[in-house]
Amino acid sequence: MTRPTTRDWLLFGLISLFWGSSYLFIKIGVQTLQPFTLIALRLFFGILVLSVALRLSRAPIPRDRSTYGKLVVMAVFNIVVPFSLITWGEQYIDSSLATILQATTPLVTIVLASLVLADEAITVDRLVGLIVGFAGVIVLLSHGLSGGRGDSTLGELAILGASVSYAAGNVFVRARMRGHHPTVPAFFQVGIALVIITVLMLVFESPVQLPTTGQAWFAVVWLGVFGSSLAYLIYFRLIHRLGPTRLSLITYVMPIVGIVLGVAVLNETIDLRTLIGTAIILGGVGLVNSGRRSRRIFGRQPAAASAEAPPTT
Repeated sequence: MTRPTTRDWLLFGLISLFWGSSYLFIKIGVQTLQPFTLIALRLFFGILVLSVALRLSRAPIPRDRSTYGKLVVMAVFNIVVPFSLITWGEQYIDSSLATILQATTPLVTIVLASLVLADEAITVDRLVGLIVGFAGVIVLLSHGLSGGRGDSTLGELAILGASVSYAAGNVFVRARMRGHHPTVPAFFQVGIALVIITVLMLVFESPVQLPTTGQAWFAVVWLGVFGSSLAYLIYFRLIHRLGPTRLSLITYVMPIVGIVLGVAVLNETIDLRTLIGTAIILGGVGLVNSGRRSRRIFGRQPAAASAEAPPTT
């Protein structure tokens, strides 16, 4: 696995901002739009940006059928399933609660990655760091876990299902999608997902109702440009440099983004619990990303000659 650079961590911060803010704008969008309609519109704006990026990059277009099969799998696990579950679930639960439930993604990722990738074994440091980070998220948003409504259970389960889907997608990308310019998988993943979601929208939400307020349009455009296009361009650069376990730590940073947005936009206050939770999260991130070679607990054994499989396309 490539040693992360300062630029990698700056991009990590950007993608955390783009995806961290998405929960706020999804919540705004579902107040006036049906789930598949909201997703289709955000993907439409996303594909417009990615089309320009693909053209400017002049990256070679895949020609083999197997690559397109992998792109379909990626579109399903990285977009269609999680976007649908999160958007549907946020009709019934608060965006802050959706964020904390998404923080289960690294816990699933570390298990799946250890089964598939030789350089992603579960070590003492990683396990402790992930547990500490998750505990920090619970402290940070613990108010969202109390006072829940009776009709929110299905919404919570939907967000947990999205976490499992994201974890599977992270590992699949690292294991199967190598050797491509970041614009290629980003463009085709979003494009394929747009086709699938559009069909679902026409089947389940006809007649389609477009946004009727400026706020809803802003939410859709933000989700498309930043949450669906620019974020995925960064994602496909970082997934091979940081690995799926480290990259999944975005789900620990996103609650912090939500707090900043709450203070700036909604005039929310930061209390002692918020400060403690943030400190614990950063401590967990530090443990997982420490350079020490801690003892392996579980994981796929690396090949004798090399711990890194050759790129596949």
